[in-house]
Amino acid sequence: MRQFTQPYEEWVRLPVDKPFQAPAAADHQPDHVGLPVVICGWDGATRRGSHSAGGVVLMTPNRDILMATGVQFPVIDDPLVVELLVLREAVLWCMGHILYNVGFEGDAKVVIDKIKRVDTRDSRLGAILEEVLHYFACNPGFSVRFIGRRSNRLAHMVARKALSLYPTMSRYFDFHAWLISKV
Repeated sequence: MRQFTQPYEEWVRLPVDKPFQAPAAADHQPDHVGLPVVICGWDGATRRGSHSAGGVVLMTPNRDILMATGVQFPVIDDPLVVELLVLREAVLWCMGHILYNVGFEGDAKVVIDKIKRVDTRDSRLGAILEEVLHYFACNPGFSVRFIGRRSNRLAHMVARKALSLYPTMSRYFDFHAWLISKV
């Protein structure tokens, strides 16, 4: 018992630090600090009661399209969850391709506000949001900002196309060539 209680009592007597507070939104996730190497637009689309999809478009700062891809999710029909899942896929894709100076842009204001405030209280988004926040915290070159639907139209077009391709697997579809032909 003494082997346990003595270290415990010493630990209890240590001075108490202030509890950890997450950094303020401005410190944690500023809008595109400097110029990102690439811009990553993302958007989600849902078909209620059926399936969901998302679109990811990588662009140069001049808005030249570098890459476009779609993702599909069976059964998920919560728009916020879909938007966050698409953002997570975009972040993982960028990290997998060693892109660490990326400005992520989307039209999901609620999701973006939660990322900027480091707010994980929403039980629907909790675990996924914590994962995305971890990726942003580990990659200081990542930033996220809200853009309106009209400014996010390329990612929206890809998301709608991926939604229309369900249940065929969209990985065989050349989203890049299709998007270039539409623009």
